Amino acid sequence: MLTPQMLRYDDFDDRAETRYLPYLMYFHRANYRSDTINTDRLGFRMSVGNGTQASVDNLPKGPVRLLAGSSTPFGIGATSDATTMASRLWSRYAPSLPWLNFAGRSHNSMQELLLFLTHRHLLPEIDEIVVFSGLNDLALSRLPDAQRGAHGAFFNCGEYFEQMEELRARHRKQKRGFGRRPGGPAQGEGHVVPPLADRIAYAVDLTSQHLASLQLLAAPTGARITYVLQPLATWVRETGSAQERAVFGELDEVSNFWELYGDIATIATGRRYAAALEQACKAQDVRFLDLSPVVAQEVTDRDWLYVDRAHFTDHGTEIVSRLLADSLALS
Repeated sequence: MLTPQMLRYDDFDDRAETRYLPYLMYFHRANYRSDTINTDRLGFRMSVGNGTQASVDNLPKGPVRLLAGSSTPFGIGATSDATTMASRLWSRYAPSLPWLNFAGRSHNSMQELLLFLTHRHLLPEIDEIVVFSGLNDLALSRLPDAQRGAHGAFFNCGEYFEQMEELRARHRKQKRGFGRRPGGPAQGEGHVVPPLADRIAYAVDLTSQHLASLQLLAAPTGARITYVLQPLATWVRETGSAQERAVFGELDEVSNFWELYGDIATIATGRRYAAALEQACKAQDVRFLDLSPVVAQEVTDRDWLYVDRAHFTDHGTEIVSRLLADSLALS
């Protein structure tokens, strides 16, 4: 097996052990311990640097920097806490201040905002917030309006709405009336996936709204906010290393990635999405970086970057961490 650490992530992400939290919907397992991944009592992953480790519940002294976003900055694919992006930034590429892993597995931009809102009071002075994200909002934009609502869909929301409909049915009083039927149409019944242009616009609009709110929440801290569009494997290069081709081939046998996400997985879509996000970030006075072309210029077809199309190997994390620090002039 080319990526044995992924067995530990499968255990960590066991749906039977999901922690459901008010407002946030779900977050990581708390106090999880293994050679691969460890979390504090709140569920935040530990980051490692300067001969120590830190998290939101285990704060270092003085100001900190936050690496926010979803599962890629969280470090799915890393062989240990020490090889995640936050740890490599703290240990080597931008070590002047500690970096906290402030990312949430499978989170969208609204959940990223809520994670900050619900834990801001625990944090010390914040020097920098780097939001390393973008894929999930675009991926979820294909879901029906009834599931997206006003704030965007979230992963596994179909199960949530099904359970809520069952709850409503238990409370619903049967009323007399001609032709009255309990319940309503199924979520997404007859749904047609919107055109790609509409989905990009929708994802960018959500991101812009949530970044504006993050700016307001973070303003008293004086922290600078940077939004980094994460480099999906197929936004970096059409064909990866031999190891990536082998791993992706195995994953495609048990998943429907191309059926669900084929239209957003092209380099052209990645650049188009990045251009729209850049304009939105400029309007919010947020620094923006499209990391895909930066990575593409740096690597060769011998570089094994990904354990799947969204998450990095340790080698990929090392390259991305260095390029991130260089591109943003972090020290």
